[in-house]
Amino acid sequence: MGAFDLIVIGGGPAGYLAGERAGAAGLKTAVIEKRALGGVCLNEGCIPSKALLNSAKIYDYALHSEKYGVSVQGASIDHAKVIARKDAVVKRLVGGVAAKLKSHGVTVIEGTAKIEGKGADGFLVSVGDKVFTAGKLMIAAGSVPVVPPIPGVKEGLESGFVLTNREILILSEPPSELAVIGGGVVGLEMASYFNSIGTKVTVIEMLGKIAGPTDIEISQILQKGYAAKGVDFRLNCKVTDVENGRVVFESDGKSEGVSADKVLLSIGRRAACEGLGLENLGIHTERGAIVTDRNMRTNVAGVYAAGDINGVYMLAHTAYREAEVAVNHMTGKRDIMRYNAIPSVIYTNPEVACVGETEESAKEKGMDVAVRKLPMAYSGRYQAEVEGGAGICKLVVDKKHGTLVGAHMIGSYVSEIIYGAAMMIETEMRLDDIKEIVFPHPTVSEIIREALF
Repeated sequence: MGAFDLIVIGGGPAGYLAGERAGAAGLKTAVIEKRALGGVCLNEGCIPSKALLNSAKIYDYALHSEKYGVSVQGASIDHAKVIARKDAVVKRLVGGVAAKLKSHGVTVIEGTAKIEGKGADGFLVSVGDKVFTAGKLMIAAGSVPVVPPIPGVKEGLESGFVLTNREILILSEPPSELAVIGGGVVGLEMASYFNSIGTKVTVIEMLGKIAGPTDIEISQILQKGYAAKGVDFRLNCKVTDVENGRVVFESDGKSEGVSADKVLLSIGRRAACEGLGLENLGIHTERGAIVTDRNMRTNVAGVYAAGDINGVYMLAHTAYREAEVAVNHMTGKRDIMRYNAIPSVIYTNPEVACVGETEESAKEKGMDVAVRKLPMAYSGRYQAEVEGGAGICKLVVDKKHGTLVGAHMIGSYVSEIIYGAAMMIETEMRLDDIKEIVFPHPTVSEIIREALF
């Protein structure tokens, strides 16, 4: 039986960062991971998908280089080589996580963890036939794809016709036709990649818009741009059956269908609470996720939860911050988790980046807001580097307090710009103070300052 100060269940973003921070703070820490360090984000999500999207972007530039006075003859893309490069990137980063944990004295345990209860020496966690104890416990087991009870989906997953984010990132050959069920972030990013490399893509979405809670105008710009590139969007459609080679759905009360070589199932994720043994400690859950407070504590003293497992904001960078808050609380540092300025990005081409309130969400909360909107074309660098772009920047301003409460952008570099807007919202900067910030010129980031005048 191994004894620790802290046991972390899950080696994804929340888990491995909690391990690093706890180890650095002097806690004897163990991280238990059943698959691979880095979790879904590093191995099957955030990082590998960006490697693919970057290759697609380079290929797009090569195909359309004449717009910029450059001639490229015979441009082609090798999907197998793209996947091989992705695998190499992931391997390096996973190795880096392992090295960082080791440098802080963290013990990494491979296997599936189960909470057995609490004994005289602390919380009991088993991995196979071994039992470990710890004074504190962090649950960071992540999430799994939602699999709806649609006829044919289960069979399709077993046969390989239906894919989740895990399987689509290891395809050795691209499909000729891809049907994407779900027009959220994962669905759109994969639609973007496969559309760029020549696959016929159809996105089937149950709602009347793509990109989930993204600002309506920006989601419409994104959809229009990809429709022009050949992506077929079927909105307000409910999938009713998945057959071998076909996806059937209802639209306006009529049954329709599209053919496909592969189907990507991307309708969301849910907290991976099953099999953890939460019931052995009486850990409270709601809607299938662990309930946490602003210090990331559960209802059981000494037990914390962070990342997708709490179902609050399923993003890797949110998980990082939640892990830091939890470890800070464990070690006696004052800290709380805030969700009002969590940025989100869709890494399509063009990129979409958002933080804070939309005009609609602000009004639902009774806030008196004004919207400042400006085309990205007002940016000199955007004009110099983008041909025919339809990017915009929308800022949501609290009229009562004169502060920025939301920022929504579509265009080049916005994934790298949005953190600045997040800082402004987090620190409750007044507009007059933001106007005094000197932005480097020429950069696309200047659009934030320009939109405020």
